[in-house]
Amino acid sequence: MLRLIHATDPAWGARAVEQLVPEILLDHAHLEKKAAAAAVGLMFRYPDQPALMTPLSRLAREELAHFEEVLAVLERRGVTFGRLKPSGYAERLSRVVRREEPGRLLDALLVAAFIEARSCERMQLLADNLTDPQLSKLYRGLLAAEARHHGIYVSLARQLCGPEAVDDRLPDIAAHEAEVVRALPIEPRLHSN
Repeated sequence: MLRLIHATDPAWGARAVEQLVPEILLDHAHLEKKAAAAAVGLMFRYPDQPALMTPLSRLAREELAHFEEVLAVLERRGVTFGRLKPSGYAERLSRVVRREEPGRLLDALLVAAFIEARSCERMQLLADNLTDPQLSKLYRGLLAAEARHHGIYVSLARQLCGPEAVDDRLPDIAAHEAEVVRALPIEPRLHSN
């Protein structure tokens, strides 16, 4: 797994659990949907990269399955899915993506990997703080998927852009991601302070 430079304060988990319904769960549903859209977006942006197609198609389907799982949790809790102001994490993180190729592809894959890594870290904190065994099980189950998705993006970056390019660019994106996380406001979102 990518080493996140800035670890989330463990107190985030307790705060998130207090605001689980509806804020964190709604935010989580939106993030799963956005993760699926991001994978599909890469497939459309890079139709000339056949190595992306099958892994990202599978990843998008899995993200949508997670979206449906979270929708079911919302429904059981009487919460209607609806609009929610995003935290700004992904948008701010994406500002590091270069505009010219091949840097753009490399950066887009690594940014996606960092998003998955941060989600994995946050889901671990949620799972550790939840007292509801069903929800704790859900988040523990999602941890493996988030870690796998992170690995898929890193693997694709290494395959398509080369290990040296990945190793050279990782420190810059890791530093940027840490700055983004530190600057996020404290609010009930998976990607917040």
